[in-house]
Amino acid sequence: MIPTETSRHLALDPVAQDLLFREARTATAFTSEPVGDEQVRAIYELVKYAPTSMNQQPMRVVLLRSPEARGELRTHLAHGNRAKAATAPLIALLAADLRFHETLPEVFPHLPEAKDLFADPAVRRDSALFNTALQVAYFIVGIRAAGLAAGPIVGYDADAINKAFFGDGTKEIVTVVNIGRPAAGSGHPRLPRLAFHDVVSTV
Repeated sequence: MIPTETSRHLALDPVAQDLLFREARTATAFTSEPVGDEQVRAIYELVKYAPTSMNQQPMRVVLLRSPEARGELRTHLAHGNRAKAATAPLIALLAADLRFHETLPEVFPHLPEAKDLFADPAVRRDSALFNTALQVAYFIVGIRAAGLAAGPIVGYDADAINKAFFGDGTKEIVTVVNIGRPAAGSGHPRLPRLAFHDVVSTV
């Protein structure tokens, strides 16, 4: 369906806003209900449209389903995160592809020389990590939009995970995300947020 001029200016329903933000929580425990590949596909097919710099798409997702892969990951997590990962129906590794620039001719075709702008590996890595971080945030919101809960983890041995799961050195882990239906009582109460006047200024 092509959006009408009126529909372009409609705000998201408050119930949907609650689902994505106000009522959503980071899950620390999950039910045993599985998360299927089609659910993950639906999440990706939604969030792939979110904006990044020059339409860069460096995020790569590795789904850990086998006991061997999940067990390997847990050995590289901080002790406080291992139990959380053990109960998650699905664990996703979200990584930055340091060779993302190779797809720029495809995803940013109106600037044929775009790939050449990232010939410097340091510049390319900075851009890959920044835009992957954006995509990670969109991915988490997409998980919530699918009626699931996300439990991002950043307490881990990054070098060990990179070696175990991205051994060719072309990708770097950005975050680990547990995905599933939240268990009753999972997550902490809503923590304080900074007020508008503490964050926003006008010049």
